[in-house]
Amino acid sequence: MVFWRKKKNQAAQEKEHHDDRLLHHEKDPALEPPTEYDPEMDEALQKELAETEIDIIDDLDLVPTPEHTLKSDLKEADDLSDHSNEGGWFSRLTKGLSKSSNKIGQSIGDVFTKRKLDDEALEELEDILITADIGSKVSAKLVAEISKEKFDKEVEQEEIQEALAAQIEEILTPVAQKLDIKKPEDGPFIMLVCGVNGAGKTTTIGKLAHEYHMKQHKKTMIAAGDTFRAAAVEQLEVWAARAHVPLLKKDIGADASAVAYEAIEKAREQGTELLMIDTAGRLQNKANLMAELEKMVRVIKKQDETAPHAVLLVLDATTGQNAHSQVEKFKELLDVTGLVVTKLDGSAKGGVVVALAEEFALPIYAVGVGEKIEDLSPFEAKDFARALVGLEG
Repeated sequence: MVFWRKKKNQAAQEKEHHDDRLLHHEKDPALEPPTEYDPEMDEALQKELAETEIDIIDDLDLVPTPEHTLKSDLKEADDLSDHSNEGGWFSRLTKGLSKSSNKIGQSIGDVFTKRKLDDEALEELEDILITADIGSKVSAKLVAEISKEKFDKEVEQEEIQEALAAQIEEILTPVAQKLDIKKPEDGPFIMLVCGVNGAGKTTTIGKLAHEYHMKQHKKTMIAAGDTFRAAAVEQLEVWAARAHVPLLKKDIGADASAVAYEAIEKAREQGTELLMIDTAGRLQNKANLMAELEKMVRVIKKQDETAPHAVLLVLDATTGQNAHSQVEKFKELLDVTGLVVTKLDGSAKGGVVVALAEEFALPIYAVGVGEKIEDLSPFEAKDFARALVGLEG
């Protein structure tokens, strides 16, 4: 057995030796292993190679606007807003609210099919609305209004949907307002954007910058006031480049008020019409956040007594009723002038918009139903109401 193994190994060695002779002729020069070495270069060349364009840009306080023309801006806006396969805004809104509208529409269909609108049916309808985060108070109000006209009558699904849409539209109409940007004579229109981390605040700033600069042709600047999170600054840089607007930033951990002060100075120098300032969202550390925001507002008012001219609170629809507590807490910190509700496409809790409108009566300037740059749009009460309950436009 041992002899057989030896023979087998010997055969393998002979085959390997034969193959090696085929590949490397005996007259070929011997192969030498590669020698690793460090090339010699003078200090000037080393410095030139080490310092890249990115390093130079990172050292600047103001990230420059990429070179572009109005024609290239409009072309990029058209490319970024290509929704040819998705229909218009109402189509995207309906698609974005599909989780909420399916929950309401299908549930209403299950309950109301040639059925009398009795007490039991009204109770089931109220439960449907509450599960869509419209809230118990508003749900009870909507059901009470519907029962006045249709109680004890046979009703169809679409009748209930139409009645709900009309009532919801009535609640939303007073808060469906457009934010009018009017540049003061001695400086920019200053907009503070606040919200808890993860609400979509940074993305919203980028999308609004795109709207005002690319579509409305207002000279816009962004200031990275959330100096606590490196990710927030990096994300703002990406969106600022997409919107072709300059970004003013400082090192992580820098004084946010200093960022705001310098941004206003730069905006004045450059004739900027709109300055959007990001803020920290560490709501869990309320005392520090309050102190930081109060200081920022004081510094801004030293530059312009009438500023900030708008304070937008960004809310994540997926948090549902938790959005109410966020509004309450931020109203304690700042004079919130309006809301932006994001991520409606990721939740079956779209009804929270109705509840917020009823409770706080704050203007809702825009709603977001997707990740694309065009998926943030001015809030329209009728469109939203009909999409929410599953009706076509």
